[in-house]
Amino acid sequence: MNNGRLYDGFLPGRYPFDAYGNGGFRFADMSHRGSLLALPSGIRAWPINSVAELTDEALDPIFAESNELELLLFGTGTDIVAFPAAFRARFRDAGISLDVMQTGAAARTYNILLAENRKVGAALIAVP
Repeated sequence: MNNGRLYDGFLPGRYPFDAYGNGGFRFADMSHRGSLLALPSGIRAWPINSVAELTDEALDPIFAESNELELLLFGTGTDIVAFPAAFRARFRDAGISLDVMQTGAAARTYNILLAENRKVGAALIAVP
């Protein structure tokens, strides 16, 4: 039962990004407004609009799949911003490499590494 919603914000499987901008992303013949997590299990809506909004809870879905991830690309929006040291330590402790960059670069890099069948994920903050 979907409680009247058309979707639950999750698409199982791994898909490249076709486009980004205008506050969202295009992938798998669909579009989504807002930020996304692209993890080995699938792509899910992510209620984060800036690095300043990050919490341990917001990062939990990433660490739940740490056995399937070697690298997480973190797209910070239109500008590269400092990633909090405490969160960097959490990635290091989980054995996940972290690469922080603009969202566009993260989406493009994700597509390349996904095509190479790498153990990659992406946390992408939507850009206007």
